[in-house]
Amino acid sequence: MIRKRHFFFCLTACALMMMSHSSAQAQSAKSYPKAQGGVITLPSGDISFADRVHRFDEGTPPSKRAAARNPQSILGPTDRPKSASTAILEATTLTLGCHGSITLEFTDNALIDIEGPDLHIWEAGDDVEATFVEISRDGEEWTEIGMVAGATASLDISGHAVNGASYRFVRLTDAKCASRGGNWPGADIDAVAAVGSAERFVFDAGVLFAFDEATLSNEALKILARFADLVGQKEFSRLVIEGHTDSKGSDAYNLELSQRRADAVRAYLATTPRLAQSDMSTRAAGELEPVADNSTDAGRQQNRRVEVIVIP
Repeated sequence: MIRKRHFFFCLTACALMMMSHSSAQAQSAKSYPKAQGGVITLPSGDISFADRVHRFDEGTPPSKRAAARNPQSILGPTDRPKSASTAILEATTLTLGCHGSITLEFTDNALIDIEGPDLHIWEAGDDVEATFVEISRDGEEWTEIGMVAGATASLDISGHAVNGASYRFVRLTDAKCASRGGNWPGADIDAVAAVGSAERFVFDAGVLFAFDEATLSNEALKILARFADLVGQKEFSRLVIEGHTDSKGSDAYNLELSQRRADAVRAYLATTPRLAQSDMSTRAAGELEPVADNSTDAGRQQNRRVEVIVIP
């Protein structure tokens, strides 16, 4: 796989200026060859693909080929040629092993429900096996959305997803393990992408606010003004502003603080010329959706954040 550049930024003024050019490129629609023939067009292009391995539980037996057991190989855009040698297949495809599973995370984008299919999975190999597919907002509570097998590689999350919700995680689990022997037991996954993809911007709460406060700093006003100029040039239907905290303090306090911070960001963005008439809503997540380990200072800093989801 070609690893795409991650856009999971803590947005300082400098970082935001650097991102505006790269993000515009990443959002261009692009077509990709399907594993079983034909092409699929992703409206957001390369940004649509999964960014991070959250967890890999290898099945038994695993692949006999070491290269086919590397979960990092399936991140980013699919680039496997139509006629792949064994070496290329091993280097670009993850074999789950019998009843194995992998959990992938979208960091610079979010999976959302659009009209038609929302999620596409590239499964490779001669034996295209059934794979259960689940999605989650926080990596803890999961919703099963169906199964891919054979030519069925795209899934519609409508009817399963919470109305208006965005999802960060997808989990794939080998369902039947028809091929227990050989080099590739279980499903062989080449790539995963959100067809229904919203762009995600992440702001470091330590830059936006003083400790334990929900009043925007002067630096925050500059950053958000530039953000408004950038996003205001895009076509979108609405913005969802989410507040997140670390795990210090009570659940109730963290939920309330995250709501006040999300509200503060929304209130300021509503004063900017480009976003004044935009549809914006807020959501408080508190400590419930960490992106890093809350037992370390560095992890807690990453978890104290405000995210803005730009819904196309």
